[in-house]
Amino acid sequence: MPTKSWVITAAMNNKCFACLVLLIGCASGSYAQSTSGNSGTVRGSVLDPSGAAVKGASVQIQNPVSHYIQSAQSDAEGKFAFHNIPFNNYHSIAVMSGFLTTEQDIDVRSAIPLELKFSLKIGDSKTVLMVTEAGDLLETDPTAHTDIDRALFDKLPLESQSSSISSLVTLASPGVAADSNGLFHGLGDHASNSFSIDGQPISDQQSKVFSNQIPIDSVQSAEVIEGAPPAEYGDKTSLVIVVTTRSGLGVTRPHGEITSSYGTFGSTTGGANLAYGGQRWGNFISLSGLNTGRFLDGPEFQVFHDHGNQQNVFDRFDYKLSDADSLSLNLGFTRSWFQNPNSYDAQNATAWTGLVVDNGGLGPDGKPVGSQDQKSKIRTFNIAPSWTHLINARSVFTLAGFVRQDQYNYYPSNNPFADLTPALQDQTIGQDRRLTNAGVRTSYSYVNGKHNIKVGATYQHTFLTEKDNIGLVDPTANAPCLDGDGNPVTDPSITGPGCGSGLQQNPNFIPLLGCYDLTRTGQLPASSGCPGSTAGLYRFYGHADIKELALYFQDALTIGNWTMNLGLRYDKYNGLNNASQVQPRLGIAYHLKPTNTVLRASYARTFETPFNENLVLASNGCNDPVINALESTSSPCVANSPLGPGWRNEFHVGLQQAFGRYFVVDAEYIWKYTHRAYDFSVLGSTPLTFPVEWNNSKIPGYAVRASAPNFHGLSAFVVFSGVAARFFTPQVAGIGAVPGGSSVFRIDHDEKFNSTTHLQYQMPKRLPWVSFNWRYDSGLVAGAVPCAGGNCPNGPGGSDTVVDVSGLTPNQQAQAGLFCGSVRATPTTSISPTGLCPASAYGSTLVTIPAPGTENDDHNPSRIAPRHLFDLAVGHDNIFGKDKYKISARLTVINLTNETALYNFLSTFSGTHYVTPRTVSVSLGLHF
Repeated sequence: MPTKSWVITAAMNNKCFACLVLLIGCASGSYAQSTSGNSGTVRGSVLDPSGAAVKGASVQIQNPVSHYIQSAQSDAEGKFAFHNIPFNNYHSIAVMSGFLTTEQDIDVRSAIPLELKFSLKIGDSKTVLMVTEAGDLLETDPTAHTDIDRALFDKLPLESQSSSISSLVTLASPGVAADSNGLFHGLGDHASNSFSIDGQPISDQQSKVFSNQIPIDSVQSAEVIEGAPPAEYGDKTSLVIVVTTRSGLGVTRPHGEITSSYGTFGSTTGGANLAYGGQRWGNFISLSGLNTGRFLDGPEFQVFHDHGNQQNVFDRFDYKLSDADSLSLNLGFTRSWFQNPNSYDAQNATAWTGLVVDNGGLGPDGKPVGSQDQKSKIRTFNIAPSWTHLINARSVFTLAGFVRQDQYNYYPSNNPFADLTPALQDQTIGQDRRLTNAGVRTSYSYVNGKHNIKVGATYQHTFLTEKDNIGLVDPTANAPCLDGDGNPVTDPSITGPGCGSGLQQNPNFIPLLGCYDLTRTGQLPASSGCPGSTAGLYRFYGHADIKELALYFQDALTIGNWTMNLGLRYDKYNGLNNASQVQPRLGIAYHLKPTNTVLRASYARTFETPFNENLVLASNGCNDPVINALESTSSPCVANSPLGPGWRNEFHVGLQQAFGRYFVVDAEYIWKYTHRAYDFSVLGSTPLTFPVEWNNSKIPGYAVRASAPNFHGLSAFVVFSGVAARFFTPQVAGIGAVPGGSSVFRIDHDEKFNSTTHLQYQMPKRLPWVSFNWRYDSGLVAGAVPCAGGNCPNGPGGSDTVVDVSGLTPNQQAQAGLFCGSVRATPTTSISPTGLCPASAYGSTLVTIPAPGTENDDHNPSRIAPRHLFDLAVGHDNIFGKDKYKISARLTVINLTNETALYNFLSTFSGTHYVTPRTVSVSLGLHF
């Protein structure tokens, strides 16, 4: 495979260099500050009526919606400081014995330190920080978003221990469709999400079958942006998750925790973290590990071959060189190793006992095939240094770099014939893939009066290397000969068109594939042109360099009750395809103070870049004759131009309404139209996934979040949404993923409705706390479920009144919960001997199948059946009531009622996956 690389022109390099020089040249002045890319500093002083410093005053800031709260004491000069404060609005209070309590509302929206001054008056103080009015629950930001602090998600029961960030976003943010293996779909797009970790952009896939996420133990706070993204965010912006990590700056007494847990499936976890520092430096380090018998969501409710483990190390170091200059360094490494979970068919090698070929469980080499044994290993490291320079009291400059790499290995079974799974996988495959993303980002912020301006640039260079080894393991897929009845001849000694007596040549035989058909053990014909004398693996190699430049300007403008976000972004993409885009970003909000209402509207033009995972294969595979031939065994190879950026127009309108000081509702309506919309498919019939591109998509929907802040220990939130994902053919790039039926279809992450209800109660007098989740999903669009009439895949013998399920194995029928009258499919028994069933007697307990004649890929597709999942956590944060060393205990139950339900069925992207069965875990912790 030839290497394909694109180089940015000298003129573009000169423009980028000029921008950097201009911004660096602004750096001068001297004021103290220290921040990450998504946080600020709050500092100030506490004075008495005479103006003298008050020592020992308690100062607190809190956001009642996100549950963020921090405390500090004033020093001998009456000064205090809060570092690493996530961007948000807060309520602050100063309390001192003998003085009246003083309160202020503050809004942290910039890296420029925010100065507070508390002038105390003589009187009796209040000692409890509390929300004083409904306005403290509101934000006037024109961009809809959800704020989640550690004080909330520390107690939230999370389904996935190995991808907890995904679980957190799915449960706590509206507009998110839950999928298997830590994958989530934001606002109708296929995983078109990006992270900003302390300002570092990460737009590559973060589900646990692609990469390793930042451990949740290292996260202080998260802001999930569902609205039109501000100009500083690009690439994949359907959801932007802005993460602020934990810091040790200002932590003058070491504090941390050591935790361990044990639970169902032999799951064990262990972790430790420590924060320590001073006024000029700080370090936070976190180490954690996981070992479990159920690492991924499997194709069976019963667990087969699903062991996995993960190890995480995260470290953040902050150092103030001077009152004006601060350095920060994020370091991270995660390693995960896991088995690909088996279906009943894969576990028992049923393909070789009659479901594909009746060979008595033996492979073409005469040896027992045994269970499928596919595995993966992912190693992820990240290095992200940054320098922040405070120019003066109104402006700050930041310069940062980053290098992140995913090293992904997929290992086939030791016996390649074990990889044959009926109707799902007929090729064995191994992969060694690397994705390295390196870049530099810089920004200049200026705050003055009604303006909050930010100008920035980001340059990224992504290096992609893909190595794949592929071989055919289905003896019926490319048989050279047919018997008298037209059935494939599976004799492993027949390797060419010389069929012999009583046999006929297969007109669909592809000689090129014969070179890589491992089921043919004999000598290949001399005329075959194969690289060897016997069949072997095909080795694919691809490499690409992706270069991206982004420039942006934005201003958060406040005029009276009006707040406006004005922004402009420019992206230049040089990869396997080249494109550029100018993108206006506009938002406006109006605060109706008498009714505690915020009305808002926003618009964004966005530049949608391709997924980087297996991008070279997806873009160039059709030009490779072997890949083209392999793909033709399952679906046509779409030989178009390489995947390139698309563009989107999106519109948002919404409101935020506070009801008193105890309840706030945030609602948003979304409409998105995308040219060149992205999806994922699979290579041939293998587990290897790659991106594809459709002509366009239309995504309308709504998202609502209602929150009740702490009221006498009780807090709650409800999120719900409904988002359509309508995609339009033709497919314009990628290898091949042709959908059946009409030219308009609902993609397999379209969901009509989902919701999460969360209740949390802290019992009084240092008693235990209780946390409860109720998650409802109406069901994603299912794969090709046989049905009758309409645009249904009726099966080879189906009609408008009869369904033919013979294209599915009995096990796959059982996975879908299919039945015919009173006969239910089992892993070894079909719903009928012939696979035929009258439509009137046909149905499913796990999939919602359209009535006969009503199926429509756009308006009435098959869907996963609705499900209700309940999770519970009960714990105590300080069992023995100690102040210095605290012992905690926690009991967590996921899927409390042991509901049997699917995430998806025969999804083009990921196959079939069940939700987690009931899991129980107990954890203990030492906190100091």
